Amino acid sequence: MPDMLSLVAHLRARPGLEQELARTMTALVGPSRAEEGCIDYHLHQGNDDPRVFVVYENWRSREDLEEHFEKPYLKAFFERKDELLSDEIRIDFYTMLSDKNA
Repeated sequence: MPDMLSLVAHLRARPGLEQELARTMTALVGPSRAEEGCIDYHLHQGNDDPRVFVVYENWRSREDLEEHFEKPYLKAFFERKDELLSDEIRIDFYTMLSDKNA
């Protein structure tokens, strides 16, 4: 699957908004996983710092990821990001070298 794209997003909640960000981000998991091009989509919250969230995603292709960014539920999240986040979202892209099934 050479076109597969992995994404890791790092987010930091504004103080006191950890639970609201967790609820908001959790609501994105199901619809994102249901997208045709989504291989997997995982949300994490920091153990040492509960304000830190990481989303790990694998997509069939960059085109599928670009379609994901156009979904209404993701656009609605981005409209609220300044309210919920203390920092800009850091998004890193990766190519998986290992066999995802091994």
